[in-house]
Amino acid sequence: MGEEEDDGCRLAGPGSGRRASDAAATAMSSPAGSSGASEFLALMPSTPTPSSGGLRLPKSGIRSSKKTCAICLGSMKVGDGHALFIAECSHKFHFHCITSNVKHGNYVCPLCKATWKEIPFQGSLSSEHPHGRARVNPVNWPHEEGRVPVVHQLPPAESANRWHHQFPSGFRGAEPTNFNDDEPLDILSETARSSQQNCPKIVEVNTYPEYSAIEQSASLEDFAVLIHLKAPHVSMKQSPSRNLIASSTVSQHSRAPIDLVTVLDVSGSMAGTKLALLKRAMSFVIQNLGPSDRLSVIAFSSTARRLFHLCRMSDSGRQQALQAVNALVSSGGTNIAEGLRKGVKVIEERKEKNSVCSIILLSDGRDTYTFSSSASGAQHSELNYKSLVPSSILGGTAIPVHTFGFGVDHDSAAMHSIATVSGGTFSFIESEVLIQNAFAQCIGGLLSVVVQEMRLDMECMHPGVQLAPIKSGSYRNQLSSDARTGFISVGDLYADEERDFLVSVNVPPHMEEILLLKVASAYRDPISNDIVHLEVKEVRIQRPEVVLFQTPSIEVDRERNRIQTAEAISDARAAAERGALSDAVSILEQRRKRLSESLAAQSNDQLCVALDAELREMQGRMASQRRYEASGRAYVLSGLSSHSSQRATMRGDSTYCETFIHAYQTPSMVDMVRRSQTSCDSARSPAPPIHPTRSFPSQLRPR
Repeated sequence: MGEEEDDGCRLAGPGSGRRASDAAATAMSSPAGSSGASEFLALMPSTPTPSSGGLRLPKSGIRSSKKTCAICLGSMKVGDGHALFIAECSHKFHFHCITSNVKHGNYVCPLCKATWKEIPFQGSLSSEHPHGRARVNPVNWPHEEGRVPVVHQLPPAESANRWHHQFPSGFRGAEPTNFNDDEPLDILSETARSSQQNCPKIVEVNTYPEYSAIEQSASLEDFAVLIHLKAPHVSMKQSPSRNLIASSTVSQHSRAPIDLVTVLDVSGSMAGTKLALLKRAMSFVIQNLGPSDRLSVIAFSSTARRLFHLCRMSDSGRQQALQAVNALVSSGGTNIAEGLRKGVKVIEERKEKNSVCSIILLSDGRDTYTFSSSASGAQHSELNYKSLVPSSILGGTAIPVHTFGFGVDHDSAAMHSIATVSGGTFSFIESEVLIQNAFAQCIGGLLSVVVQEMRLDMECMHPGVQLAPIKSGSYRNQLSSDARTGFISVGDLYADEERDFLVSVNVPPHMEEILLLKVASAYRDPISNDIVHLEVKEVRIQRPEVVLFQTPSIEVDRERNRIQTAEAISDARAAAERGALSDAVSILEQRRKRLSESLAAQSNDQLCVALDAELREMQGRMASQRRYEASGRAYVLSGLSSHSSQRATMRGDSTYCETFIHAYQTPSMVDMVRRSQTSCDSARSPAPPIHPTRSFPSQLRPR
């Protein structure tokens, strides 16, 4: 049998010349029971090694590569030292990989889902399989030209695709009652910890009053002060691991390791291209986790199951995780609540803890087990959606859940609510081929956490000064009863990530130079676990008798524009939900007009350009009820999630605007998305160049 050249994309990574499988190829599916004997090539059996790259999908669509095993992603070149199995549906795999799957109940082709009548087994007759099937040994069987027929008939009742057949070898078996079987941590060496402590990097804190001077006789009620934070930078160092697509975004010793749980929808609606793309995206995630990071995967449809325990992504752990993910098949309904419950259970019951932990939740449908299947997103209140979330994480401080709504049929209101109450973000993946880029952007941030549990404390220093209510988005804040002190819980920061908080105070009259506020800040270093206290910042203004002319702070004006735009988007969404789309469009149009008249906009500030583009896109997605239901709601909610958390989210197909789609991105996110784009040619037109634009540099002089 000759080998065809396929048009799939080459694997990324040093020295990688192999092509990758698509992990699922419904376009090439053969009907169950097709004729032709299954066979394998006996070529010195050995355990396959995972490839150094992720799955690649050719531009022409989903298609299997004959040179790469769809289970472990390793090479299948004839004479390369691996026994190969060719199924009756003509798809080829490593013999070792397919026998592991079949031995544990997977009786369908991982690529085309054809049910096999003739399957291979490896192992003893009675001890390794409950049905006592005959052993097939590729070495001892007679063969002709290196091919050996495998003649084993499957009883029809056993070829059914049941839920418990979806999980591969190495991880299957009865699910334990307690998920305290996590793999022990790979503790950083004392040398690495010492090097971090000897080179401390701290968060930058700057304050900007709205005006530097106010006339003595003037009294202001809402005088704005901007508090700007920027997390420290981390160096980009290559990892020595040869199995990574391109080395970790940041060195294992310059960042905190993560415990990551991915909760994946494998319901019937995920069949075909969606599941293939999800497998490819998960392959990318697995390949970019380091040996100190731990991963567990929950797959859910009508019910949920943990594919494997919280496992370190060492070479062996990575290979087993790839096999587990690539053996998934789709079936059943959508039980988001059960999937999320098991994901939280993995985090809460672990014996040991990495300093950073998070959950990624992806679904393309609506939870039909917690809510009535006839209910729409607009008919549920936020309180109802909270029932999807385990009560232990409703505070939004312990386990952030980053949610991904996949396609146009997912419940965006539910996914947004889950993210909001847990302290995560919500991304809308409108175009299926962008799922890997969306995951890449998310883990690019999670793998670069340099600050945890950060808190800002503000104290009024003049007896006549009081704080106004603080608008801090999704970050918790609180004022004292006399409004003289207050705090904001900032939480985690990724490397180079920025935060802006606008605080308002009243300014009393008849005072000379006045000290308005003192801003203290502290956080925990996730590597050393030390508490870092930063220098206290003082906010002062001058009080001359006469102020002839002064320009307001461009930083304050820029942040005010962002806050007011987010408020307008929220108001427009409320109007759209009650069916008043014309009112929603009008609200957005009025905001665009006021935005264009602002000082920052007239100074060619890039944030204002981006905000205007976002508002314009939302107006288009509210042009009709049909379009709003199809994509407008999800797009708006993803935008609100991004502004509220000041963190990057995927929005729609991310092709409409070269500036705004990368708002809030950090360099680590940019680097990871570039890797994703390099490892897989997107089915859409080439994406614009990516540049981190969180700072939105203006053309004004620095303050």
